[in-house]
Amino acid sequence: MPRVAYAQLAASVVLFGLSFPILKIGLQASTPVWLAAGRTTLSALSAFALLLALGRLRWPQRADWPIVLSVGAFQLSLYFTFVNIGLQTIPPGRSGVLSYTALLWMVPLSLLVGERVGWRALLGVLLGFGGIVVLMDPARLDWSNRAVIEGHAWLLLAGLSWAIAILHARRHRWQGTPLDVLPWQMSVASLLLWSLALILEPHGHLDLGKRELWIALLYVGSFAGPIGTWAAVSVARALPPVTGALGMLGTPLVGIAASAVLIGEAITASLLLGTALVIAGIAIVILDRKT
Repeated sequence: MPRVAYAQLAASVVLFGLSFPILKIGLQASTPVWLAAGRTTLSALSAFALLLALGRLRWPQRADWPIVLSVGAFQLSLYFTFVNIGLQTIPPGRSGVLSYTALLWMVPLSLLVGERVGWRALLGVLLGFGGIVVLMDPARLDWSNRAVIEGHAWLLLAGLSWAIAILHARRHRWQGTPLDVLPWQMSVASLLLWSLALILEPHGHLDLGKRELWIALLYVGSFAGPIGTWAAVSVARALPPVTGALGMLGTPLVGIAASAVLIGEAITASLLLGTALVIAGIAIVILDRKT
């Protein structure tokens, strides 16, 4: 039913948007890669429980294992790691917008693999990347602060890693459904992230005694991750693709509002203008690819 699908769309937007300030809270009691690993571990367990309850838990078909591995590596492991590293120095509302640039990165990636790209999509990319420059506010940016510069770069790399997974998913010939392989993708990500945590952060930690950590892990790992993904997959099956894609653009807006309330992030002119340009650019790309 359309009403149910729109309710699911709204739920996924709110759940994902709230994740950014809550992750920022969690980083007060953990290091970035360890938090990402803990998050995916809980998400994997929750996804297994969800599919078991739905009677859909089964081993992925052989043809779907490439997408299990690529999403587990790029959309989950690298994306979560890059976002968490960027969140250490960049406010969560701004981080949500910068890391949500996957569809902008899709245009140059599509050109690299020989796909045709319309002039409106190129215009959308220029508009979106113009918005990124505004978000960074170069006139006020402390260029001597290397951590802040790198924080912006990590968040943009998060968008790029997500775009790589999207490109593969779009070209993949699915045997099952994205929801059916979700727990296996989360499991792959968990194995990769715990390995990265031990290598990159040998002295990292999850402070299990702090409330901030459990707020982040339980919300993002056990609730928003699997439930939000389930809602998003349901929306993709029930609504026209362009409707769902445009609706999901509300996610960074929710992230900004939630960050202002939960973290006290200042809503500046550069944040509002930059976000508007990025969202407008992504919307143009979406509309171009659906024509």
